[in-house]
Amino acid sequence: MDGIPCLRVSQCQAQKLRKCLQSKGALDMSLCLMRDSDETVLLPIVPSCLSHVDLQSLRSMVASDNACEVVWSQSPLLCKMNKGKSCSNKLEKILQELFECHGERWSEELRADLPRSFQRHGDLVLLGDNCFNLPLWKKMDPQLWSVVAKGLGAQRLAKISRISSDGFRSPMVTMLLGEHSWVQHVDNRISYEFDVTKCMFSAGNITEKLRVATFDCRGQTVVDLYAGIGYFTLPYLVHAGAHHVHACEWNPDAVQALRKNLVSNRVSDRCTVHQGDNRQLQLSDVADRVNLGLIPSSKDSWPVACRLLKKSTGGILHIHQNVTSPFPNTANFPESDDATQTISGKTSDREVWQAWADDTANRISSYLKDISGTTWITNIQHIEHVKSYAPHVNHLVLDLECRPS
Repeated sequence: MDGIPCLRVSQCQAQKLRKCLQSKGALDMSLCLMRDSDETVLLPIVPSCLSHVDLQSLRSMVASDNACEVVWSQSPLLCKMNKGKSCSNKLEKILQELFECHGERWSEELRADLPRSFQRHGDLVLLGDNCFNLPLWKKMDPQLWSVVAKGLGAQRLAKISRISSDGFRSPMVTMLLGEHSWVQHVDNRISYEFDVTKCMFSAGNITEKLRVATFDCRGQTVVDLYAGIGYFTLPYLVHAGAHHVHACEWNPDAVQALRKNLVSNRVSDRCTVHQGDNRQLQLSDVADRVNLGLIPSSKDSWPVACRLLKKSTGGILHIHQNVTSPFPNTANFPESDDATQTISGKTSDREVWQAWADDTANRISSYLKDISGTTWITNIQHIEHVKSYAPHVNHLVLDLECRPS
């Protein structure tokens, strides 16, 4: 994910939590704290330490109505001091030297075509499509990419142009340097391996993966309707102790990575992989929990999730959704056909989230009644804020308990 990972906290709690992060080596001391809106402060986190931040423990240190969440800042958090040349300065310097060796003059136009951000996957750096687009770069072949890799501290390079519209959200990635495109991430002692040219890795979901890891799922059967490479399937198995997980995924490349990750994390004996459209899943009456981890919305699979819950005891649905907060002078929402749920009016974010959760609970109750022919009771256990995508757009997870009456 682009941006800088930060802990957003209330100003009154900033000093306490800053000291806590600093004591664990997770506070990025090269960046400044930044005042955010709504009387909150952003504490910059060292990216490599993000997966080790215990959000539940941090939240226990503050009052329940105080902010304490991981967000990704798109605004610059200025460096406190110049600790040597930055990665971009180093890259620019060695590229200038390369151009001089070829008798070419360095220019501001070339500087503007350098990468401003990139993703790092182990020894592979994934560049965006907004760099190295000028024709002059081609004159530097075949040395260019090895020089760029050296400047960025990488062994392999790839470049993403866009996300495919193939229904699988496959990345359009070209390898520039290196013999293979498989990479590995380790989050919370779980290994995720995938082909960077065929699968996406959602680093912004780390806080939700950490939360899932704290669940007590011993003896429970879980169905993960959007398993991907195992983002949530693996925390359910490795840390939450689920008895069995049914993992559904329709992207064959993600399924290949998922199977590999189940084996490498030694949990393949407790997982059944179902490849294909989850709406065609031939399962029912099996789940204690159903994970619906698709954004902007998993609505298409709500009836499937309801059918999967155990008829005698019910269970919990973990429903992901992008919820749009209010814009001034717009009407309150009734039913929305948009993939991103929009709730408008002069209300706070928390009120908007609660309104979305209430509406979702009512719809799920209706589905359950239609499927079973009996009345079910739904209870909103928790609304989790995962991350902010843009002003007014928030990725939420609703923990909805569903029990037959």
